[in-house]
Amino acid sequence: MSLEPALDAFIQEMPKVELHVHLEGSIRPRTLLELAKRHRVSLPADTAEGLREWFRFRDFEHFVEIYLTCSQSLRDPEDFQLVAREFLGEQAAQNIRYSEVHFTIATHLRNGANGSEVAAALSETLEEEERRSGVTARWIPDIVRDLPWQWADRTLEWALDGRGQGVVALGLSGFETSSDEPFREHFRVARQEGLHRVAHAGEHEGPDSIRSALEVCQPERIGHGIRSVDDAELLEELAERQIPLEICPTSNVQLGAVPDLASHPIETIRTAGVPVTVNSDDPPLFETTLTQEFQRLSETFGYGAEEVAAFGWSALQHAFVTQEERRQLEVDFRRQVMELGAKHLGDEAILQRGLAEVGIE
Repeated sequence: MSLEPALDAFIQEMPKVELHVHLEGSIRPRTLLELAKRHRVSLPADTAEGLREWFRFRDFEHFVEIYLTCSQSLRDPEDFQLVAREFLGEQAAQNIRYSEVHFTIATHLRNGANGSEVAAALSETLEEEERRSGVTARWIPDIVRDLPWQWADRTLEWALDGRGQGVVALGLSGFETSSDEPFREHFRVARQEGLHRVAHAGEHEGPDSIRSALEVCQPERIGHGIRSVDDAELLEELAERQIPLEICPTSNVQLGAVPDLASHPIETIRTAGVPVTVNSDDPPLFETTLTQEFQRLSETFGYGAEEVAAFGWSALQHAFVTQEERRQLEVDFRRQVMELGAKHLGDEAILQRGLAEVGIE
């Protein structure tokens, strides 16, 4: 099925919040060319079109190769500013008002970057872009499960030092087959020091990976978590505890977690009462955007403006913002959705009905 033009226009212009997107995975091919040339990093192609072809997904190992090459091309503070500026510009173009951005600082420290300089550069860019376009973002430095433990120490240290420079949470990523247990203390300290916590789990591995993350990290959100549908008790627990899943549909398809979008369990998860947010993960690598994620879900599952608006509201409610920030985001979100509903669909009550459908007054 194809989207009605009015619904398509509503989705494109709707205010959005994104909670699961990686800065390194947001680098555009032409920007990677510039950075790689600057730092003499070897690439498999010397044109943007050639890199776009290289970006096309083959298998998970190929994806990791691309991701690490993008990371190796970030060395100086100006490199991080360039990528962050372009990322925030793209978010503004999609009317994504607020983003929480995963960032694997350990990789860059291993490559010789100065952590303090990187933090200052990213903070400066956030402030500049907020003044310029009104979009805001915050950082989630990730501990990588399969790196030696000392890099987890460095990640936690960078996260704690960066609390006044845009860092809001400590994350956990990397291969789900690696144990979470070595990082129990890191997440305990993060919780004690007032940092929020998130963890990638249940993307490729089964429900046990989600249970492990919940027990060891005590996260407030789970990145992906789609394998929760394999365990009815776990799905019920997530619903009872209202632990949101950061679902990235196209990424799940591209990385082989589900065979196709029609097979994606997002509707099963949503109707089970688990909070769901929609995200793009690594947009250029998966040839997607957050806007396209909503469009594809609407085409595949028949979601209308009500469901799409409810997904957006869910992301806003589970963002790591202050109460004052949340109230302002809510006011702006409601106003824009009402205006767009009236403009494109002749209906101002879209958000109200969408929230009522999922049991939110």
